[in-house]
Amino acid sequence: QVQLVESGGGLVQAGGSLRLSCAASGSRFSSNAMNWYRQAPGKQREFVAAITSGGITKYADSVKGRFTISRDNAKKTVYLQMNSLNPEDTAVYYCNAFDPATITTNWGQGTQVTVSS
Repeated sequence: QVQLVESGGGLVQAGGSLRLSCAASGSRFSSNAMNWYRQAPGKQREFVAAITSGGITKYADSVKGRFTISRDNAKKTVYLQMNSLNPEDTAVYYCNAFDPATITTNWGQGTQVTVSS
């Protein structure tokens, strides 16, 4: 089973930047699709960004042009570079790995991002 550990969250002022990291265990990282989701207080978890094993990316409209997802297969790590943050980006950010060979999804424990106005 893949284990995912997110890091890089914290408190930042509006307009600032943060880079989240998600380190994965297991040997199948390079073939997994990797995703970032977020959950704000009182709201449902929502999709933020995704990157396929081939490097194709997809973003939620709310973060397009501000966030960038990338991956380093040698380090088994996926990143989320977040720029021009605003208070609406405040949430717990979760990393998710989908293995198409086993059709399984694993989640990390989340990292808190708080954007002050």
